[in-house]
Amino acid sequence: MITTHNIHKHFGNLHVLKGVDIEINKGEIIAIVGPSGAGKTSLLQILGTLSEPDDLPKSTITVAHTELNDMTDKSMAIFRNTQIGFIFQFHQLLPEFTALENVCIPAFIAGKSKKEAEDKASELLDYLGLSDRKNHKPQELSGGEQQRVAVARALVNDPVLILADEPSGNLDSVTAQKLHELFFKLRDAFGQTFVIVTHNAELAAMADRTLVMQDGRIVT
Repeated sequence: MITTHNIHKHFGNLHVLKGVDIEINKGEIIAIVGPSGAGKTSLLQILGTLSEPDDLPKSTITVAHTELNDMTDKSMAIFRNTQIGFIFQFHQLLPEFTALENVCIPAFIAGKSKKEAEDKASELLDYLGLSDRKNHKPQELSGGEQQRVAVARALVNDPVLILADEPSGNLDSVTAQKLHELFFKLRDAFGQTFVIVTHNAELAAMADRTLVMQDGRIVT
């Protein structure tokens, strides 16, 4: 599902990633843990095509049988929109839009019709227990509800890969536990692969595998 070889990343003189090799199977839930500054978010951004690795030394990144290194910016943007879903610590919902409208946005970007996008968004919000909150704006929702809307948005284009960066970091412990359980329920229902950067020990313990990063490398 995901294979990387020799990923390096510099920010100026700071060597953030130092030759990262990983293999992740389809349908796995992987937790990436490690101290702040270890390179976890930088790695996640490269896997999500939001950032590029260094040109030298040569690296390779394959996601869902697609080699990412030589893609054009346009094809990369299409791949990102249709094949990868993102969940962030802060939900990043647009405040002027309702829950339903927020979930529809990636589908609209993908060129889907209003009816197709809204039908899929409604289906996901119903599945996530938000059937009565579709027409509410983010400020009218609880933190847990906002994050579930963000999860629905990540799923609306049926991506093969979900990348999550501290998804429960802004939630209370009870709501965080419900979100963690939801990831496994979604994996079982829809078959997506999840790669989750987290400092939450409980979530890491639930994952199929845990990758530990330190000083820009996978150490275990």
